[in-house]
Amino acid sequence: MQDIQALKPRLDRDFAAELLKTFDDPQEHGVHLLFNQWWQYAPDDVIESYLSDFKKLPNQKAFLEEHYFSDTLDLDDLKELPRNTLGREYYHFIVDNGLEKNLAVNYKSLHDALAGKGSLDRMPPELHYAIIRGFQIHDLLHVLTGYEPTGFGEIALQAFCLAQIRFPYFGMWMSVTTTRMTLLDPDAIQPMMDAISEGWRYGRRAKNIQFAKWETMLERPLDEIRTQYQLNLREPIPAVA
Repeated sequence: MQDIQALKPRLDRDFAAELLKTFDDPQEHGVHLLFNQWWQYAPDDVIESYLSDFKKLPNQKAFLEEHYFSDTLDLDDLKELPRNTLGREYYHFIVDNGLEKNLAVNYKSLHDALAGKGSLDRMPPELHYAIIRGFQIHDLLHVLTGYEPTGFGEIALQAFCLAQIRFPYFGMWMSVTTTRMTLLDPDAIQPMMDAISEGWRYGRRAKNIQFAKWETMLERPLDEIRTQYQLNLREPIPAVA
């Protein structure tokens, strides 16, 4: 009789060591690093499950065929757009919060270097593009959803994205967050679970915003876009007194 234990999925112990680095210090060993390391250890059936689910999403075929990647947005140009347009609000999001406008370019350089070494050979091509494009629109999604670049807003946005795409990168954010709050920072349980639950519900209610070419809509009023994509349905968690 086959050993029942052998049939149970188990984390690769070498990968578990990398996972602990992120649990210990997600600033030093970020989820983006963990995500790229995982493919060398991921079970074949798990990879296939993620890929199969991705291929079922509406609009993913055109998204993959076009392989759209925008040039870096010119903040000086965006500053001149009318108030309350997507582009003008993106400008303020980046400048007012002192954020890095080249986030996607920097990540793509890391991704391409790892791919060149063969570290990402087991990542399906469809997901190669999805993660690179995801980094490019990350801050635009902050603007569209209304989530600020805070601890709460970041986790809420990752939960929002996980609700729209079953993708290991977003799931890893949930794993790291819930492990740290449970074992290292119990005071974070309430705010982090509020962020996760709010983002998840918001992402489930809204239309999928992962595949749009937002850089071609910078002159559109933000309220108009939010109405079109049902992003005006957010129900924020009430503040704790």
